[in-house]
Formats: sequence, structure tokens, C-alpha cells
Amino acid sequence: MKVQKLLSSTLLIAALAACSTSTAAPQPAAPPPTRVSFITLAPQSVQLTRELPGRTSALRVAEVRARVNGIVLKRLFVEGSDVRAGQALFTIDPAPYTATLRSAEAQVARATALARSATTLAERYTKLIETNSISRQEYEDAQAQLETARADVAASRAAVDAARINVEYTTVRAPVAGRIGRAQVTEGAYVQQAQATQLATIQQLDKVYVDMTWSSSEALRLRRALAAGELQAGAQAASVTVTLEDGRIYDQPGTLQFTDVSVDQTTGALGLRALVPNPNAELLPGMFVRARIDEGVSPNALLVPQRAVTRDPNGRALTFVVSSADTAEARPVVADRVVGDAWLVTKGLAPGDRVIVEGLQKIRPGAPVTPVAFTAASAAPQASASATQPAKH
Repeated sequence: MKVQKLLSSTLLIAALAACSTSTAAPQPAAPPPTRVSFITLAPQSVQLTRELPGRTSALRVAEVRARVNGIVLKRLFVEGSDVRAGQALFTIDPAPYTATLRSAEAQVARATALARSATTLAERYTKLIETNSISRQEYEDAQAQLETARADVAASRAAVDAARINVEYTTVRAPVAGRIGRAQVTEGAYVQQAQATQLATIQQLDKVYVDMTWSSSEALRLRRALAAGELQAGAQAASVTVTLEDGRIYDQPGTLQFTDVSVDQTTGALGLRALVPNPNAELLPGMFVRARIDEGVSPNALLVPQRAVTRDPNGRALTFVVSSADTAEARPVVADRVVGDAWLVTKGLAPGDRVIVEGLQKIRPGAPVTPVAFTAASAAPQASASATQPAKH
């Protein structure tokens, strides 16, 4: 009986073991390493530029104002036309000033006649004093009358000059060549010298200024980079390229004129001014433009395709490189300039690093990969590209 029970237990254990073996799931095989494409970083020379917002202004702005009192008789120009320097623009009633001129000329004639008489008397007394025929007092009085007469002649001639100038001012002329705007007065208006009544405005537009602002911190960074040799001053360091409001690049390059010597205390920015040719008057005062300024040449720049740079949850730039053990390694980088279809990386990568450009969606940090060199021409940044840094607002 005991033998029978032992045999039954053995059979039951064998049956359970067989059932457990038959229902166990097979273990899955490990996935193969992810195939990724990479490029090998190599330093290259890149022209660095900076794009700044700006406003255009006329090369010269001349406000035409009245220099005498009177009634405007005639306007002699077409509003919005180009005028030349010295061109007559307005006529102010010259009658009272012409009368004053004639009166001054008459005073000159009177003073000249008195001076002639005083001269004759002084010459006669000079001879008589030698023979003591007249007193010393009479001689000195004659000399004084002569000096007074000569002074009267000089004063009357000055009055003639002043009167003639006022007559000339009745014809208002253009002080500079340029494009004149609308007239501020019409025929019959009374203008005044004391208030310097504005008649019109002329703006010289054959060349225009582009006024820009630049962060003082960026200016210091550029100066340090040049001093440290990280940047080299290029041959076109003073060249300025203008982009118009519609996105078109203006075909006339400008030149950088100067940088302000003080920083705006409210904005912390420096003022820059460029001079741009404007032969066809395409640029008008007050237009918003963007100006691209050459900063210098970075001789050892590292360029990474834009699609190889991602962002972590905190918004920091991130790339993946192939480690020496053929695993994906995440690298935080500093990339603040765009060069064509690439980023200029200044920190986080080194020459010779293998940067992954394809297969990023399938990898995670530390995962094994199968690296394959990427050969598409679009992935390799061109050495002739220029790096443009947009202005920070």
C-alpha cells in the first residue's frame, strides 16, 4: 500500500513538471544595434556677420526758413521734386527792402560828399598850420571833421550792404541740393524773421544713413574674441549689407561710419551708423531695414547640420555623438549662430567627434549603435558660408 502511494506521488510530480515546461514562454532575442549615420567634425574658416535692425535717415536735412518779414508772393518749385543748391523757391514782397536799399545808397552819396569837403578843408589847414596862419585848435577840428566824415561813409556803406542782403533774402533759395517736400506756406501768407517761419524741408537722398543699435555686451564679446585671436578681422570689416522691408537684399553695399562712444543708459545699447549709396532714391528716410555687418573670420569653426541639434526638456541644445565604444552619447552644446543649414557650435564638441545626423529618433543615451558615415552633400556645411547672428531684442 505504501509502495502504491509513493508511485502515485511520483507520477503526479512528473505530470506537473511536464505541464509547467509546456506552458513557459520563450525568452526574446536582444535587438540589434540601431543603424545611425554620422559626420566627422573638422574645423574650417567661416566669415561671421551680425544682423541688426535699423532706420534710414537723409544725409542732410535742411529746413528752409524765412529770413525777412513779408508777404509770400510766389512759390517757384514743384512739391516733391528734386532741387539744386541755390535754386529759387519762394519770392517774398521785396518792395520795403528795395526802398530801404535806395535810402541807404543815398546816405552813402551824402556821406561821401561831406567827406570830400572835409578832406579839402583838412588839406588846406595842413598848409596853413605850417605858417601859423590858423590856430592849432582850428587845425585839429578840421582833422576831426575829416575822420567823422570817413566814419559816416563807412557806416552808410554797411547800411547799404545790410539792405542789399535783405533784398536778396526776399528770394528764398535752396541751401542744399536734394528732394523738397510740401510747402508749409502758400502765396499770400505772412512770414516772419523773428519766428523763422518754416517754408519747406529739403532732404539730400543720393546717400542715406542707416542708424542701428547694438548690445554693449555683444560688442564687448566681439572685442574679446578679436583680442584672443578667436576671430580675425576680415578685409570687409566695414562693409554693410542692407535688407529691405520686403526681404530683398539692397544691391548697393554701404560702409560703417562710426560707433557711439557712450552706451544708452535706458537700453544698454550702442549706436552705429552706416552710409549707403542711394542713386535711385529707393531708400526713403524713416524706412525700417536690417543691416548685416561683417564681424570677422573664425578660423577654426565647427559647423553641425541643424537636424543634428535637438533640444532637451529645458530648452538646451543637445547633440548625439558616437562614442569610442560605438554607443550613443548625449552632448550639451552651445550653438547660437546659424550658418546656412548648419549651427556654429562654440562649446561641447571637438574636432574629430562623430556627430549623429540620421537615426536620432531611434536611439537613447548609452544605447549601442551601428555607425555609418553619412555621405549626402547636404549634410556637409560649406566653408564659404557666412554665419549671421540675429539681433537680440
